[in-house]
Amino acid sequence: MKQYYSTELLNTIRKHIVNGGIIAYPTESCYGLGCDPFNNKAIKRIISLKKRNSNKGLIVIAGKFNQLNNLIQPLPKLEQEYIFTNYWPGPFSLILPVTNKVPKLLVGHHKKIAVRITKHELVIQLCNFLNMPLVSTSANKSGNKSIRNYHECVRQFGKEVLVLPGLTNFAKRPSTIIDYASKQIYRP
Repeated sequence: MKQYYSTELLNTIRKHIVNGGIIAYPTESCYGLGCDPFNNKAIKRIISLKKRNSNKGLIVIAGKFNQLNNLIQPLPKLEQEYIFTNYWPGPFSLILPVTNKVPKLLVGHHKKIAVRITKHELVIQLCNFLNMPLVSTSANKSGNKSIRNYHECVRQFGKEVLVLPGLTNFAKRPSTIIDYASKQIYRP
């Protein structure tokens, strides 16, 4: 894969994430706020920055399926094949049962979590370099429009998060959220 972020920047990002920092990064449809999905302090900061209801839970995005191993319960091989044939990588966040390792703040009042394997090359590079998935919630205050470019993200969040350069993939809509077991669509 073509490398978009320099090794120096990737190392800076890793140090920032490991120390509980929050990043803003381009995703398929908008800039997202992200952090280590197992760091409660960072998750609390994202919820606070967004003024988001902590009962809602957050989406997690990954570059590879194995990065979700500590988040979701194991899926049979046939289920994995079905998901990769019909949903991933792509704009579908699937709601799946969580492991007992998942922080309560990450799922809110739910017993499942929405996860996605992305097609966005910068996010794939980032997750693969960090060897971890990232929280992926739109960079905006709750109820406001999502931020779609670097400069606006710096203006609104630059003092509180590390904003990464890059372009969104210009998807017109955020990912579709589907409960995988029931096939119920929560966000078309």
